[in-house]
Amino acid sequence: MKKTLLTLIIAVAATLAASAQKFALVDMEYILKNIPSYEMANEQINQLSQRWQKEVEAKQAEAATLYKNYQAEIVFLTDEQKKSREEAVVAKEKEATELRYKYFGPEGELYKKRVQLVEPIQDDIYNAIKKVAEERGYQAIFDRASSSDIIYASPRIDVSNDVLAKLGYSK
Repeated sequence: MKKTLLTLIIAVAATLAASAQKFALVDMEYILKNIPSYEMANEQINQLSQRWQKEVEAKQAEAATLYKNYQAEIVFLTDEQKKSREEAVVAKEKEATELRYKYFGPEGELYKKRVQLVEPIQDDIYNAIKKVAEERGYQAIFDRASSSDIIYASPRIDVSNDVLAKLGYSK
C-alpha cells in the first residue's frame, strides 16, 4: 500500500513538474530571410565565392593546357625536357590546389569572410532569443527549421516574430 501511494505521489509530482515547463519554437530560416543585412552578407559571400572559384578554375585550366601540350609533344622531347615539363605541370597543379585550399579550405578566406559577416548577425539573433525566453519564462526554445524531429507544432508557440521585433524588424 505504501509503495503504491509513494509511486502515485511521484507520478503526480513528475506530471506537475513537466507541465510547468514552458517552451517555444523559432524558425531560423524565417528569421534570417527577414533580416536584410543577412541577405546582403550572403550575397557578398556568394560573389566572393564565384570570383575565387573562377580564379581556381583558371589555374586548373592552365595546368590542363600544360599537360595537354606536354602529351602532344612528348615524342619530340628529350628526357631532360620531359622531366622539366612534368615538373612544370605538377607545379601548376599544386598551385591550383593550394589556391583552392587558401580560398575554400577549413580555415580559408571564405570561412573567415563568413565568420566576419554572418557571426555578428547570428549573435544578435541568439541574444534576442535569449531575451524573449527570459521575459516570457521559457526554459527552452527550439529551432523548428533545423529539427527534423518536430512533426507538428502549434503556431501559438512560435516566437519567431517576437525575435524579429526584438531585433528591430517588425512583422
